[in-house]
Amino acid sequence: MTQELYSVEQVAERLGLQERTVRAYIRDGRLKAVRIGKQYRITRGDLDALTGLPAAATPPRHLEVSAILEMEGVGLDASIRLANALLGVLNGRKAADPPLRAETMYDPSRQRMKFVLLGDPAVVGDLLKLIPVWSDAYR
Repeated sequence: MTQELYSVEQVAERLGLQERTVRAYIRDGRLKAVRIGKQYRITRGDLDALTGLPAAATPPRHLEVSAILEMEGVGLDASIRLANALLGVLNGRKAADPPLRAETMYDPSRQRMKFVLLGDPAVVGDLLKLIPVWSDAYR
């Protein structure tokens, strides 16, 4: 991560101040600076803090989880009901809700159903709790 650094001279020029004034701000603690050898270096964030500008916003962390749930002993009718229940949850979500993607697959020869869920950890966790409940209800 590269950080913008300014010298005392550059800060004085940017703010329209004397270099002595900038050094006094550093000595008084009004302006944070790092001493490298005989020179001071001021970060962009510290300069923004002095001038009252908002610091650059850090992007929010994006967490996503993927889960695969396999269920055996699921008949065709039950698989259709389970897929429709999941589709109902997806369609009932609001635009402001965290993103959620889901897919279902059914293998009739093995009577096996697979759910693939991708999205916010809390939402996927809630769905992982609901699917077995739905399964018991649709037997």
